[in-house]
Amino acid sequence: MTVLPVPRGKLTPNRPLNDLTWLRVGGAADWLFQPVDEDDLADFLAGLDPAIPVFPMGVGSNLIVRDGGLRAVVVRLGRGFNAIELDGNRVTAGAAALDAHVARKAADASIDLTFLRTIPGAIGGAVRMNAGCYGSYTADHLVEARVVTRAGKVETLMPEQLNFQYRHSDLPEGWVITEATFEGESGLPEDLHAHMTAQLKKRDETQPTKDRTAGSTFRNPAGFSSTGRDDDVHDLKAWKVIDDAGMRGATLGGAQMSPKHSNFLVNTGSATAADLEGLGEEVRKKVFQTSGIELHWEIMRVGETIPT
Repeated sequence: MTVLPVPRGKLTPNRPLNDLTWLRVGGAADWLFQPVDEDDLADFLAGLDPAIPVFPMGVGSNLIVRDGGLRAVVVRLGRGFNAIELDGNRVTAGAAALDAHVARKAADASIDLTFLRTIPGAIGGAVRMNAGCYGSYTADHLVEARVVTRAGKVETLMPEQLNFQYRHSDLPEGWVITEATFEGESGLPEDLHAHMTAQLKKRDETQPTKDRTAGSTFRNPAGFSSTGRDDDVHDLKAWKVIDDAGMRGATLGGAQMSPKHSNFLVNTGSATAADLEGLGEEVRKKVFQTSGIELHWEIMRVGETIPT
């Protein structure tokens, strides 16, 4: 029997993860750890058998947990990691702070981090995935990120150490982001809030925001930029090649490619993780057959499948 360190926070065995993801699918993690604070997290990881995998999980907005669950300690940060501090044109936010909340607080203080407003997730995930929207990206604004390594050491990483690319960073496996500092341009609060309102309106008009999705399913298929930006190099959009392959509205079990925006994978209510991932793979296959373009998943997929 595996013996784990005893933390001050909550450690739950065999914890189902389906209710912690936006798609509401997936099996259980061997353990779910919710640390009280950074010291609790660092002490726990320092004492944890190095052979046991660690998977940091945010609000589950860009994630499919497979039906067989996850053989790992899943770390989910909560109240002790959602503070937001302002200093000049800089904002320091805990990894559990919601992107939208950070954007609003920054705007109140005349700091332009409006790109975060429409990103469905928390700050830790935004850094990990170099999240971006409407031509602005985490890589453009990050000053530094505070992390706890898999060995339990607290370190500060600079942007160049994360090696940002399109929807990707080189954060080592098992490392947990606890805090990030951003810098934005100055702006009038009323202008920044008006800009965010316009962004939300545009998003709601073009994306299935009322459906159960995990955001964009596939990365845009053109070349990747070394700066982590896609506005100059991604002229070809994933939704367009999916449409051209005739896969808009396609279904598998309870999964569907949204009729409103074909790069959004939807749980219509009864989908399993296998349905969702299976439909995504069907889309990838059909796109490749019709155009020769290979789509790459943007949604992270983790865990074990259930044999059929």
